[in-house]
Amino acid sequence: MTRRETQITAPPLALNTAVELHRSLQVLGISTDVHEGFGLALVSVWVGLVVWCDGERYWWRTAWDARRKRPVTPGIRPWTRRGQLSA
Repeated sequence: MTRRETQITAPPLALNTAVELHRSLQVLGISTDVHEGFGLALVSVWVGLVVWCDGERYWWRTAWDARRKRPVTPGIRPWTRRGQLSA
């Protein structure tokens, strides 16, 4: 089995929510890219800022903590309105 065959795609709700965020940011003049894989959808906003979505929550990474060897995630919030993130 190849790596591509074993990849798990994002659930439709996660992908749809990520696309809604993408469109909301686009209205504000912010270009983004939407990606999916491994059960999540991602919105790449700019270098160093990636927003993950599982369909219920958004969370994001803003930097890398070299000491702890993991991303710095300022928060995980159960937003139901995409405008809360773009505000």
